[in-house]
Amino acid sequence: CEGGQVDASIQVSRGLRVDISTTTIQPALLIMISPAVKQRLYDLCQKYVVDRIDAARQAIANAQNSANEETKSSSGDKYETGRAVAQLEIEKNPQPLNEAHKLKSVLDPIRLDISADAAQMGSLVVTDHGLFFLAISLGKVEINGNPFVIISPASPLGKQLIGAKRGDKRSFNNQTYHVKELI
Repeated sequence: CEGGQVDASIQVSRGLRVDISTTTIQPALLIMISPAVKQRLYDLCQKYVVDRIDAARQAIANAQNSANEETKSSSGDKYETGRAVAQLEIEKNPQPLNEAHKLKSVLDPIRLDISADAAQMGSLVVTDHGLFFLAISLGKVEINGNPFVIISPASPLGKQLIGAKRGDKRSFNNQTYHVKELI
């Protein structure tokens, strides 16, 4: 191993073995990257978005219920303050819901069944520094003990990887990412 990097290989769904070197992937790791793995990555993104939508809707419902349950007590100011706080909660809760819907609108058009010569939304990009799924910014995930990073094409690294082809080299943060395979 040169430069402290670890040798690893990945077998992709077309039966092609790709050698990669990285410190983030364990030695002698052999994983099967298939359409099922891409689907699981996509499903993680969808679950994240659905959970955010549900949480935002629940927060709106809770704030509305709180506002509806405020009853006028002997102290009029207490009632008005409670209603004002509840109203503020109601007004601020649509923002997370709108953001979650925007994420959903980014995910919905992704087609996992299309293979492309250049990295695009829904591509799994195999580099010498890790495995990157282009979708939304979700961060590091693990599937069957194997590390993946789900990133947005709008992120700094995503901007470098989008449009990359097999064999391309892209630089980010003083590091060169060699694109070994696109899935």
